[in-house]
Amino acid sequence: MNPEPLVTLDRVSVGYRQQVVLADLELQLERGSFTALLGANGSGKSTLLKTLAGILPPLAGEMHFAPGANGALRLGYVPQRESLDPIFLLSGFEVAHMGTFRRIRLGRIVARDERERVRECLCLAGADGFAARQFSELSGGQKQRVLLARALAAQPDLLLLDEPTAGIDAAAVQAILEVLTQLNREQGLTILLVSHDLAAVRRHVREVAWLHQGTLLRGPVADLLAPDKVGELLGLHLG
Repeated sequence: MNPEPLVTLDRVSVGYRQQVVLADLELQLERGSFTALLGANGSGKSTLLKTLAGILPPLAGEMHFAPGANGALRLGYVPQRESLDPIFLLSGFEVAHMGTFRRIRLGRIVARDERERVRECLCLAGADGFAARQFSELSGGQKQRVLLARALAAQPDLLLLDEPTAGIDAAAVQAILEVLTQLNREQGLTILLVSHDLAAVRRHVREVAWLHQGTLLRGPVADLLAPDKVGELLGLHLG
């Protein structure tokens, strides 16, 4: 029995202001999959992720989302970096709490169980120790952990991450990827991760979608990240 597709792209084109970056994409993300989206700088990875997250509208084609665990599909999104103006004196907890806003409208009293859920997400992301500090004062790795907690607070069916480990130290990279692996294996969370870290992808991710010259190649990690295949995709000659 084939896994159920959670997301299906049918000849989707993505880009900005009617300028196409990627055209006629075909992709299925199965429920419970953990997929890395790879490609060279400028290949359109972030544009595709923002389109899936609803930040950018598709320029053509159709995107189909299956129902989530509680009805409509819930998305969690972790950007490469979040630059909140320091004039807003938001703590790490308050930034993580923003993840609940799709379920709880602004101005409503937040129930205690929701606040506890945010604390649980901070603990899971390893951010509970500095959640009381101002977000603007945190290190890059600490901010990424808070942003992961914010995405998890949305109780997502699909988690989209745009290079969440870029520019942070190796220990933080390992910790974040271990959390993602745990969520995928134990809770069946569907994850699409943009990354340039091929070694980390090999250790943690099951499948790869590689953007290459406007085409989306899909396959198991063992196939698409084999040395000969990587050399071919990168235009290298490996001896």
